[in-house]
Amino acid sequence: MKKIVIFFLCIATSFTYSQNNLNELTFEEFLGYVKKAHPLVKQADLKITEAQAKLMKARGGFDPKLEADYNEKQYTDKNYYSVFNGSFKVPTWYGIEIKAAFDNSEGIFINPENTLPNSGLTSLGISVPLGQGLWINERMADLRKAKIYQKVNEAERKIMLTNVLYEASQSYINWKRSYDEVELYEDYLKNATIRYKGVTILIEEGDKPAIDSIEAGITVKNRLLNLENANLKLLKSKLALSNYLWSEDETPLELEDNIQPESKIEKQFLFSLKIDGFQDFNIENHPKIEALNQKIEILNVERRLFANSILPKLNVNYNYLSEPSAFDNYRLNDYKLGVSFSFPLFLRKERANLKLAKIQVSDSKYALDFEQQSLISKIESQKGEINSFKKQIKLNTELVNSYSIMLNAEERLFQMGESSIFLINSRENSLVTAQLSNIALENSYLKAALELFKTMANPE
Repeated sequence: MKKIVIFFLCIATSFTYSQNNLNELTFEEFLGYVKKAHPLVKQADLKITEAQAKLMKARGGFDPKLEADYNEKQYTDKNYYSVFNGSFKVPTWYGIEIKAAFDNSEGIFINPENTLPNSGLTSLGISVPLGQGLWINERMADLRKAKIYQKVNEAERKIMLTNVLYEASQSYINWKRSYDEVELYEDYLKNATIRYKGVTILIEEGDKPAIDSIEAGITVKNRLLNLENANLKLLKSKLALSNYLWSEDETPLELEDNIQPESKIEKQFLFSLKIDGFQDFNIENHPKIEALNQKIEILNVERRLFANSILPKLNVNYNYLSEPSAFDNYRLNDYKLGVSFSFPLFLRKERANLKLAKIQVSDSKYALDFEQQSLISKIESQKGEINSFKKQIKLNTELVNSYSIMLNAEERLFQMGESSIFLINSRENSLVTAQLSNIALENSYLKAALELFKTMANPE
């Protein structure tokens, strides 16, 4: 009987995970769920739709316009006047506008200016801004900015998506840490319980002093307390993780109790976040840098528009006139010509706007330079942090192995009657502390990798 008791007392306490792959929610699967159905991801996708809507709005400035105006006055059975003006305008890229029109009028007291042939008058003309508005104007600037905004919104979408995946990934690694700690305490609680029962039997047989049962009982209670605290952390981390699990019909999902995290996650974690090849990272492809570059382009468009506003306004329009029946019989002398000119004398407003635009461009370039250098430094720092945690994990793993050897040796001494429950518990506590450090270091390593992912902002 004594040999059996000692056998149970000296069960090896090496920490092993019992895994059921069928119940594993891998990190890559988890990210797939988040990318596919999470509301914040869908919100980020709206950035693309928003940019397309802005582009459509800007292109609306070049839409052809059909206009018609009709006025009639009847008084004391007299047709004072009846005037109709209809036109079809086509705005073009360089501020040039093409116009086709038809005018008709009749009446007793019609304005002489509106006196037209009985069949009406058709016209085909063109309006050209020879100064301000030729090479760039509000319509052209809005369209150029809208096209650039597509790239800005794409970059902002990547940043939003990165933030969502960052928060989701953080919840996953916190869940994994809590799960690993629960498994650790469950394993050692079993060992402590078996040891307590064995000591109790040896005390009853008179082979051990009664105080050993107190020692073993304290260990069991401590393990129970640690396990309860770990289970509470696990519950909170599971609830936090569930916030990122949604179905395609926008219904929140709950994580089942039998689901567990991926056991060996380090390499897959880097691969899933696309940071395993960070040595090939090009800072120019960073969404923040891309967004700043494009915003500078937008400012340059505005600068060119303000520079154009310094030019005088000189608009020339020409319209060929003809009766509808004789439109194809071109007469050189039948036309309507107009010229308009304006030019502010001091141009204080225009020059101020141009100066402010240049300042904004310079300011944005300084911000771009700073952001580039800041990102480069941050990425290098995070690379160093990741490599440091790799070394720490390796060293701590060696410590775990050493503590395990010491514990096994102490158990063999106990078998020979040359040790005590106190010393075994002391060795085991050191091993538990080292294994908890391993879990914490793994968590720190994953968080450092996650910070690098957030900095690099490459969610796709």
